[in-house]
Amino acid sequence: MSAVNITNVTVLDNPAKFLTPFQFEIQYECVTPLRDDLEWKLIYVGSAEDETYDQVLESVLVGPVNVGNYRFVLQADHPDPSKIREEDIIGVTVLLLTCSYLGQEFLRVGYYVNNDYDDEQLREEPPQKVLIDRVQRNILSDKPRVTKFPINFHPENSESGEQAQPPDHPSETDGHE
Repeated sequence: MSAVNITNVTVLDNPAKFLTPFQFEIQYECVTPLRDDLEWKLIYVGSAEDETYDQVLESVLVGPVNVGNYRFVLQADHPDPSKIREEDIIGVTVLLLTCSYLGQEFLRVGYYVNNDYDDEQLREEPPQKVLIDRVQRNILSDKPRVTKFPINFHPENSESGEQAQPPDHPSETDGHE
């Protein structure tokens, strides 16, 4: 059983211009006190074929976390278009929201993002060079892919015989928890 459960994620300002910061309202519950911080990251997948184009847009530490319900807004800058191949800017990509504890990722929420021109004429006859200020992103927030990874939230108890579940068996769900 996880010590932290995500209860809701709301994508704010969606759809938006490509160059607009991302904003996510994240709600979660903690069912057992944690001594250390949770690390939340927002990662933009710049290319399906090459992860070197991925960009960590934001990484924040939250905590220590006591038992209770929490809510915060994670704001992140837009991806740097100069670090994305020109042919990968327009089209569908992925945005990942992850949460880790003690360097162990235990939650990943994936969203498809559709980047396209804000004008029908530009969509039908795209210019050779991308006009980034005319690109609009639409995060498909109603169909997130949630993956949970089992981790040991209390490694200090491991010496007393408590074993963590093997990390190679993630569980996935479609939609909100």
